[in-house]
Amino acid sequence: MSRVLCIGDLHEPFCLEGYLDFCVDIYNSWDCDRIVFIGDVIDNHFSSYHETDADGLGGMDELDLAIEKLKPWHDTFPDADVTIGNHDRMIMRKAQSSNIPTHWIKEYKDALNTPSWNFTERVVVDNVQYIHGEGGTARSRCIKDMQSTIQGHLHTQCYSEWKVGSRARIFGAQVGCGIDKDAYAMAYAKNFPKPAIACLVCIDGETVINEMMPL
Repeated sequence: MSRVLCIGDLHEPFCLEGYLDFCVDIYNSWDCDRIVFIGDVIDNHFSSYHETDADGLGGMDELDLAIEKLKPWHDTFPDADVTIGNHDRMIMRKAQSSNIPTHWIKEYKDALNTPSWNFTERVVVDNVQYIHGEGGTARSRCIKDMQSTIQGHLHTQCYSEWKVGSRARIFGAQVGCGIDKDAYAMAYAKNFPKPAIACLVCIDGETVINEMMPL
């Protein structure tokens, strides 16, 4: 049994100032003992499959800044699982499309200087699965997999919802995120609803608390 703090998409170096302090406060207030980052800890805007900002940072500068911004996260939460998000794997995808063998590619923890983080596609704690969530909403994924599911990816969604049947009860929960909506890398979403700046606590796989950051 455990008390998991699940941290939303960071998209470093474009995370909202104060989000780390907020997550630390929630971790302490709920006496958490495990950390899961729900993915997209970096943005990789320079290498996006969509239009990039011509005035934005180049690849090396953005990566260096992302590593710098991730350092306090790693220092604060050194023992953490990180589900791999679509932005995290962007460079890996481009390497694959260029037929570059994986032997040439660094592991995420080495490239980002986060040596004690465990990067993985999926984490299961107390029979709850944590995934990044490209495949749809948490409420649909929990039904598809018939397993309680916590996910990120959808920046504007933050909720926990139970599905109850005659023999089972499961929940789907969206974490929210920690992005700075005014960063140039988030310009694509300027006409979208505002992001839900939040994190989530899951206690013993049964109690889910969505925590919204005061703004």
